[in-house]
Amino acid sequence: MGDWRDLTVAAAGYLHAVALRRDGRVLATGDRASGACEVDEWEEAVALAAGSYHTVAVTASGRVLAAGDNSVGQCDVADWQGIVAVAAGSRHTLGLRADGRVVSTGDNASGQRDVGSWSGIRAPRARA
Repeated sequence: MGDWRDLTVAAAGYLHAVALRRDGRVLATGDRASGACEVDEWEEAVALAAGSYHTVAVTASGRVLAAGDNSVGQCDVADWQGIVAVAAGSRHTLGLRADGRVVSTGDNASGQRDVGSWSGIRAPRARA
């Protein structure tokens, strides 16, 4: 289960919770049926988010990792690069690139991924 101390951020999905340790390791607890808790090997993470049934994290190199339900492509992030922040919705995922553009994947039934024109966005500054 891991050592749940020295955490920098935490997020909660529908039946799981995840946390990022200061050393870059990601921890998860909760219902493992969806696969959203399969983060044991993740290291060098700098940001993370929890969707209803999936988890995503950004590594120091700008890569994005994803685990969990991928029934509508919400975990199709392997090709994303230069990402500085992520957000996870119920069945979709957003990534903020270093240049301020937003990318998305997953369900778009309600237009929740219509972010193609978003640009100039900055990631929040990390707290000390």
